[in-house]
Amino acid sequence: MSDHQHEVEELERESATAARLFDVRRIIGGLFVVYGVIVTIAGLTASDADLRKAQDININLWTGLGMLALGLFFLIWLKLRPAVPPTAAELADGSGGGSAEG
Repeated sequence: MSDHQHEVEELERESATAARLFDVRRIIGGLFVVYGVIVTIAGLTASDADLRKAQDININLWTGLGMLALGLFFLIWLKLRPAVPPTAAELADGSGGGSAEG
């Protein structure tokens, strides 16, 4: 029975790792950070003609900074509230691990 329990614990650890790896917050946050850096660089290198087209508002810079802030928010949120997969007991109960906590 000890081997069976060890296998179950190993599968639970792998499930937790997979849940953290494929958390949608990581994907969204990472993409927003990457695109935010690209757009911010475009805003920093904007020419005077580009600024005149946008009524002297450096829209690339402001949009890039906003994207960076949003991406960092998602990544910080991921670190503060990591995804926890349901345990075997919760799956057996049929609760699915969902909570009213939010």
